[in-house]
This record gives sequence, C-alpha cells and structure tokens, in this order.
Amino acid sequence: MFGSFILVWLAFCLVFFFVWIRKLRRDKNFPPGPRPFPIFGNLLQITLENPLEDLGKLAECYGDVFSLFIGSTPVVVINGLEAIKEALVTKAADFSGRPKELMINHLIQQKGKTMNPHVLFHNAANNIICQVLFGTRHNYDDEFIKLFVGIFKEVSKCLNGPWAMLYDSVPIVRRLPLPFQKSFKMIRAGHLKLRELVVEHKKTRVPGKPRDFLDCYLDELEKSGTNDSTFSEEQLIGYVMDLQFAGTDTTSNTLLYGFLYLVNYPQIQERCLQEIERVLEGKEQATFEDRHQMPYVQAVAHEIFRIANTAPLSVFHCTTKDTQLKGYSIPRGTVIIPNLSSVLFERGQWKFPHEFNPENFLDEQGQFVKPEAFLPFSAGPRMCLGEGLARMEFFLILVTLLRRFQFIWPEDAGQPDYTPVFGSVISPKPYHMHIRLRQDTQ
Repeated sequence: MFGSFILVWLAFCLVFFFVWIRKLRRDKNFPPGPRPFPIFGNLLQITLENPLEDLGKLAECYGDVFSLFIGSTPVVVINGLEAIKEALVTKAADFSGRPKELMINHLIQQKGKTMNPHVLFHNAANNIICQVLFGTRHNYDDEFIKLFVGIFKEVSKCLNGPWAMLYDSVPIVRRLPLPFQKSFKMIRAGHLKLRELVVEHKKTRVPGKPRDFLDCYLDELEKSGTNDSTFSEEQLIGYVMDLQFAGTDTTSNTLLYGFLYLVNYPQIQERCLQEIERVLEGKEQATFEDRHQMPYVQAVAHEIFRIANTAPLSVFHCTTKDTQLKGYSIPRGTVIIPNLSSVLFERGQWKFPHEFNPENFLDEQGQFVKPEAFLPFSAGPRMCLGEGLARMEFFLILVTLLRRFQFIWPEDAGQPDYTPVFGSVISPKPYHMHIRLRQDTQ
C-alpha cells in the first residue's frame, strides 16, 4: 500500500515537472533570455539588492528586448530609448494593458543636531497629496499621516522582498499565513480609514461645488447613477489609495536623493541660491511660473529626477493583442517591463550619463533644455498622471528650502553612500544632515 502511494506520488511529481517545463518554453520568435528554473523561473538570477545591474548585464547579453520568467509567467524587459519609444509611444495601444496577477495589483485592489530627513519628506509629500485628494492638511504627528506613511513604507519594503517574489512565482501559497499577509492587512486598514473619509465628505459636500478629488468623484458618481457605470465607491477608495501611494513614495524619495546630492555638492547648492535670490528679489514666495527665469534651478531639479531614478521599472504593462517589437513576436497578455533606468543613464543620450551634473540639462548658452531621453515618468498614454503635480511640488519645495536654509554634510559622517535601496520605488540609505538658517532670513 505504502509502495503504491510512493509510486503515485512520484508519477504526479513527474507529470507536474514536465507540465512546468513545458510552460517555461519560449515560443518561436519570442524575445531571447536566460534559461529559467522550475518554480521560480529567472527570479533566482536577479538579486534583490540591485536588480537594475543584473537587468543591464542581461541586456548586454541578449539585446534591448529580452525575456524572463516570473515563476512560469513570461515577461519582456525593454531597454533603451529607441525600443521603449516604439513600445510605449509608437505602438502605445498594443502595450497599454496592465498585468493583473502580481502582488502589487492585488494590494491596490484590496480594500542644531543633525536630522534624518526621511520621515520629514514622507510627511511633507503625503500632506500635499492629502490636500489634493481630501482638501485637508495635517500636523506631522497626526495619526492619519502616521497611518498612511507607515503603510506605504512597509508595503514598499515587502514588494521588493523574497515574500513578494514567492507570491508572484507560486500562486498556490497566496492564501497561506505567510509574512506578505501583513501588507494586505495594512492595506485593508487604510481602506477602512478612507471609507470613513468618504462618509464624512458625503455629509458635508455641496453637489456641483467640489472642494477636492473626493468631491469631484462623488459628483460624477451621482451624475452617472448605477446603470452600467464604471464609477463606484469601491473604485473611489482604490483610486485614492493608489494616488496616495504614488504621490507619497516617489516624491519623498526623490527629495531624499536630491538633498543627499546637494549637501555633498555645496557649489551647486550655492549657485542655485544665487539664481533664486536674483529672480525672487522682493517676493515673499516662489511660484511655479518662476521656473522660466531659473534655468539652472530647473536643470538641477531635472537632474535630481534623472539621477534619483525612483521608479526605474515604471509600472508594468502588458500587451493588449499579438504584436511585434524590434522584430520579435510578443503574444497578447505578455507582461512588459519598461526599464526606464536604461534610458536615464543611456550613453549617447546624456553629456554625463553616470554623474550628477546639471549640465545634462543646459545648452551652451546656459539655457534649460530637456532631452528626449528624460523619461522618469515613463512615456505614452500610460505615463505617470501625477507628473505635473510632482514637478510643481518638487520645484517649489526645492526653491523654498534652499532660499531659507543651508544644508551641510556632517564632518563625522564619512563618505556619502549613494547605494540605492530597492522597494516598490528606489530610495537612498538613511542619512543625517545639518540644517543652518541663512542669515538674511532670521
């Protein structure tokens, strides 16, 4: 009896193995790539510490368009300006889908002393997006801010860890009580809080006179009714969570990288100040329109966006129909990873591709220019919808802080470490800096 059980079990394992191996085959004319392993595909060949370096090496080996397997799911990685433009702009309709079976999609669909600037910048970025979404601002010790900043930091950390890798590779484990369940629990807590906000807004809103994003959506929901409408309160909560996440993490981590570079390039910081003082002389506050008279500050801001590279793999796409890219055949439903990092540091596109240098955005006359390869917000119809807000708030925060404070690297802090920490977005390692009030602002 026991021997028969062993034989049946071995036969099952053998069938499972051959079925899995068959799923790991690349179809004819599908983009090439490294040989995948059973269960995990190619994920064991990508290090969590620096996946961009591994993707760069694979591009050198297999070309600008190559494929990987996440578990048994084939994905195509696109590198370089030419290939990314063809996919996301020229053939945008073919590549504009979103994959549905990754952990990040399921999370979204769930209901004098030195100072460490990490929490400060996260709080500031979250407060700005709260103003847009809810029409409210909060103290930085407010429980609302603490809740959502905590959720986003924890979920971001999980999404680039081994448990998210297991979730995406082995669907059978998704309902088990494993550590990734904590992220889903935190997202559900955020949804509950947002539902409370929606209830409060419904009590105080005046139809047709929106105060914020919530009111605008509720107005549209009221107009459309319930018949065949894509508007719903559940959709609203999902959109708000998504916008909060995107609007907090990317901006705050870009600020963190920006000031890490500025404290270690004091000459750039001071040249920005000279231009700011000249343009804002006699003005109490800067406006976004002032950027047109600040070519150097604009160049510095864009160089920070480029070098920070906070969303190097964009948001994954998928093909909406069978299509072609660079001569390869890509079937409908294939997951597409646009490697924006390969464009932001592409040789031939930048004067100084691997240096922090505002000259990348200045012409010979010192005027601001934006190269075609500036794609930190992706490209095409699926590009980041928050680009305008992100660029505006970043410019105003940068100008306001540099005008009032001097930022200094501590003498006892050693050499700065620019090594990225990977999560759902890239961030720098924690650091401290001195902040000194400028004399003419006292």
